[in-house]
Amino acid sequence: MWQTLRTSWLALLILFLPLAAIQAAETQTVVLDVPGMTCRFCPITVRKALEKVPGVIEAKSDFPSKTATVTFDPARTSVPALVEAVKNAGYEAIPRQGK
Repeated sequence: MWQTLRTSWLALLILFLPLAAIQAAETQTVVLDVPGMTCRFCPITVRKALEKVPGVIEAKSDFPSKTATVTFDPARTSVPALVEAVKNAGYEAIPRQGK
């Protein structure tokens, strides 16, 4: 029985591992400058606004650097949509240009 269970899990892992790799390859990350963050609670508001956007995988915001870093699925959302979400939360967001 344990052999069958172990084989089944291995088969599932082999089937879904390529899907995870494909999904990871399709994500993008953008850093947004959010100069209007003036207190330690502002990053929470910005992060929560970004997390509500469909397609956002992860959103982090940082008060000292006044930035938000967002990992997202470009098939489901876009940088302008992320900027709009921050704007709707009451802040300006400026995408950083690639170096």
